[in-house]
Amino acid sequence: MVARAFITGLAGLSISANERAFFRDAQPWGLIIFKRNVSTPSQVTELAKSFREIVGWQAPILIDQEGGRVQRLGPPNWPAYPPGRRYGELYDREPASGVAAARLAGHLIAADLKPLGIDVDCLPLADVPLESADLVIGDRAYGKEPGKVAAIAKAIAEGLQAGGVLPVLKHLPGHGRATADSHHKLPVVDTDRATLEATDFAAFRPLAGLPLGMTAHVVFSAIDPVAPATTSVTIVRQVIRGFIGFQGLLMSDDVSMNALSGTIAERSRAALAAGCDVVLHCNGKMDEMAAVAGETPPLSGDAARRADAALAARTAPEEFDTEAARKIFAQMVADERPAPQWKTGS
Repeated sequence: MVARAFITGLAGLSISANERAFFRDAQPWGLIIFKRNVSTPSQVTELAKSFREIVGWQAPILIDQEGGRVQRLGPPNWPAYPPGRRYGELYDREPASGVAAARLAGHLIAADLKPLGIDVDCLPLADVPLESADLVIGDRAYGKEPGKVAAIAKAIAEGLQAGGVLPVLKHLPGHGRATADSHHKLPVVDTDRATLEATDFAAFRPLAGLPLGMTAHVVFSAIDPVAPATTSVTIVRQVIRGFIGFQGLLMSDDVSMNALSGTIAERSRAALAAGCDVVLHCNGKMDEMAAVAGETPPLSGDAARRADAALAARTAPEEFDTEAARKIFAQMVADERPAPQWKTGS
């Protein structure tokens, strides 16, 4: 059976009978895990294994594991990681140190995820925030200069891939200027296109070769005054695929977020019509999951090609002394002096 063009969540710590039947029949392309789905390492491992057994293939298992405020796995079973801003602070003292710390963070996060069966992390961010913007991005961002943001994001992605975990570039084409949290309402950015291309969009261009990307639920009125990027044909074609040049699998941000209008079915349909390859739905509510499945076709054409190419990039982890690396990483992020060098990834 061919997977359908959506990524699903689930309600709890294990897969219920109803969810099992739904996953078997609907065949989602992947599963995303949240804190409500996490208890112990063995429980998460069993959850990932069960999902793949139900759908019948090595489907991707996703998570948002950034560090700071956005970390679905945490103490006491998993390490805490600093917010993205910390790598930017190290970069400001010595660029090589910031890049090395970011790359090592990615590799260590992958070392946490991969043994659990999680092989996709919704990281890195390339959002370039303004002081006046909503704090939904805030200290998750690596800095305010596009070149710096791109360098740190690239390093984190390299570290994840070295650890056998695929990165997801977000939030295309930029959430940094948003003056509202798109979880709650629709942000509208009124900045002119030339400025956006020189700043927000520019941070994503060096990362266009990453295998997976996620859209932003943000309106850019100078380009499309009505539709947010997730449901805008113009933004997807002209900016994400065009100016930025991103050619990987493009997933929507969560279609259950309040930034989007219409029913869940209408939102899903609009995201696919705009050019998203896959619809992401996260809250685990069965009626909404069924509505998403009802609007998403089996993957085919360019979407299937991009999905296959992304999954083909999954590799075995490189050899890695995790415990030694954790000690070095702790020194890097805690020390006020330039951080020592540590090479990981390509």
